Amino acid sequence: MLPFLVATILPSQQQRKPHLWLWFSCFIFFAGFTTFLNLGRWLILEDPLEHASAIAVLSGSMPSRALEAARIYRDGYAPEVWLTHSTEPGRTLAKLSVPFSAEDTYDKLILIREGVPESAIRILDPPILNTEDEINTIGQAVRAQPDRKVIIVTSNVHTRRTKALWNRLSAKQGRAIVRGLSDDSFDAARWWQSTTDVLDVVREVLGLLNVWAGLPLRPAR
Repeated sequence: MLPFLVATILPSQQQRKPHLWLWFSCFIFFAGFTTFLNLGRWLILEDPLEHASAIAVLSGSMPSRALEAARIYRDGYAPEVWLTHSTEPGRTLAKLSVPFSAEDTYDKLILIREGVPESAIRILDPPILNTEDEINTIGQAVRAQPDRKVIIVTSNVHTRRTKALWNRLSAKQGRAIVRGLSDDSFDAARWWQSTTDVLDVVREVLGLLNVWAGLPLRPAR
């Protein structure tokens, strides 16, 4: 009698195992698919606006970031706008005897056109090559300010990585209020439908992994 009961119970338990694996596989698939769909939204991480010593414009996405900084300035959140000075592509073009006005030159003209007085615009030193350099340069500048607070303007998809870089590199210098663009073209809800958005998401995810790992991968100089 006992062998018969064992033979009856064991097959039923064995039959359950494939079902458990099937449910587990479905769970993993839907979790991964949901994460994939919401990756664009997750990359956007903005802080509430508050008054600070300055508004720092990260290089890139010209003229959108400068326009956003001008809007925040006009709303009275800071008395200055800071620009970083990138050495590229000017340094490379100079070797070819090709004249080039740096990005901060054009950003400054945009700011002035949008109502920011020239006296309120400051070009930060030292020159930068990448976002890590920018965060370090802005951190050094904000450390000398009374309230040690700065509003950093960047593209929406770049906000989470900017915040992560600040927390790793410059948190001791002061506090960063990271803001994205009011009219950013990045479609967080359907980022996989645009080649540009896909490339942005891939770059930001890889950049975040590098930050979380302690920045073992350093940009070429």
